Amino acid sequence: MTLLHYYQSLLRWLHTPMKKRKRRCWGKWKIQTMQSSRISQSTVIQRVWEMVALSNTCHGVMRRNPFGMDICCRKGSRSPLQELYNPTQLSNTAILHQIRRDQVTDTCRANSMSSRKRRVLTPNDLKHLVVDEDHEMIYCYVPKVACTNWKRVMMVLTGRGKYSDPMEIPANEAHISSNLKTLNQYSIPEINHRLKNYMKFLFVREPFERLVSAYRNKFTQKYNTSFHKRYGTKIVRRQRKNATQEALQKGDDVKFEEFVAYLIDPHTQREEPFNEHWQTVYSLCHPCHIHYDLIGKYETLEEDSNYVLQLAGVGNYLKFPTYAKSTRTTDEMTTEFFQNISSLHQTQLFHFSSRDRITCGQKESGFVLSSISSLLGKNILPLDNDAGKYGNGSETTCFEKIGENKFFRK
Repeated sequence: MTLLHYYQSLLRWLHTPMKKRKRRCWGKWKIQTMQSSRISQSTVIQRVWEMVALSNTCHGVMRRNPFGMDICCRKGSRSPLQELYNPTQLSNTAILHQIRRDQVTDTCRANSMSSRKRRVLTPNDLKHLVVDEDHEMIYCYVPKVACTNWKRVMMVLTGRGKYSDPMEIPANEAHISSNLKTLNQYSIPEINHRLKNYMKFLFVREPFERLVSAYRNKFTQKYNTSFHKRYGTKIVRRQRKNATQEALQKGDDVKFEEFVAYLIDPHTQREEPFNEHWQTVYSLCHPCHIHYDLIGKYETLEEDSNYVLQLAGVGNYLKFPTYAKSTRTTDEMTTEFFQNISSLHQTQLFHFSSRDRITCGQKESGFVLSSISSLLGKNILPLDNDAGKYGNGSETTCFEKIGENKFFRK
C-alpha cells in the first residue's frame, strides 16, 4: 500500500454522515494536498492531523467512530476508547493503528460480500478474550506472541493493588485460568455490552516464526513432559517409521519435520482441535467477527504494548516488560528450521496459515518471501487463490471467505 493509499484511507475515516457540510470546510485543503505528485510520510501525517483539527473546528469535539457510536469527552477519567478515537494528544502512532484497523476491516468486508457463509460466534469462542473491568479493555491472548507477559500485565491491571511489578508474577501463575476473567464467563447481554464499549486489542506474529517458537518451547525443552506425552508420542507414532519403543513412550525427541507433517495431516484436524500454541490467530481471536480497536505486532511489541498502557491511563507507572532478546525465535532461526522442509510441505503449511499470513498488515519474514518466490518458480503455489495474490513480496489478503457477524447466541 502506498503512502497515497494510506492518506486516502485516512480521509475516508475522517468522513462523517455530515460529509456534504464538511466539504466547504476542507475541500480546498484536500485539493491542494492531492495536487502534490510526491508526498512524504511526514507530510501525510502532518496534513492528516491538520484535517483532524479542521474537522473538529467545523463540527466540535464529537466525532463518529467506526462502531457507529458517538464518543464525547466525559468529565474526569477518559476510557481507552475515547483516548484512541478522540485523542487529547495527536500522534503518529494513532495514525499507524488506524491504518491497521482499516486494512483488517476492508479485507473482512470484501471476503464477507463474496461469500454465502455466515457464522455466529458462541461464548465458547471467547475463552481467549481477557476482560479488564477497571480500565474497560479486552485482550485476546495468542500463545507465542508475548501472551505470558501480557497476562502478567493484565493481572497487575485487574489485581487492584495485589500486584505492582509484572515480572514478580511467576510464569505458571500467569497461566492459571482463575487469575483472569474471560469474556465467555459473562451473559450474552454482558458480552455484547463489553464488545461494544470496551477497547479490544490483540498481538500478531509472522505465522511460520510463531510455529518455530512453539516447537522450540514445547518439544525441545526437557521440562515439558506433559506436551511430550500428549502430543510428542502421537507425532512419533504417526510420522516416524521404525520408531523405538523409548521414543513411542516418551515422545521427547520430536523432529521439526515431524511436527510440520503432523500439522498438515488432515487426520490431525479431524481427530481434535489444534492446541492453542499452534492454532491460528483467526480461530482464537476471530478478527473478522470482532472489531479489534488496536492490533499490535511482535516486531514492535514494546512500543505497541506501551501505547495500550498509555491509552489505559497507566503508562506513567506501568511499562511492558522487556524481553531477553537472545532467547527469541528470530527470522534467521526460522530460516534454519525450514531448510529441511520439502517444498510440498511448505506449500501445505503456507495454506494452513494463510488466514494469519498478513493479519493486519503483518510483515512477511525474509524466509517466507524467498519461499513464496521459490514455490512460484516451481509452479507449486498458484498465482491467485482464496489466500491472496503472491509474488514480489507484495501484500496479500489473508482471510478466508467468511461472513461477518458480531452477535452471539447461546
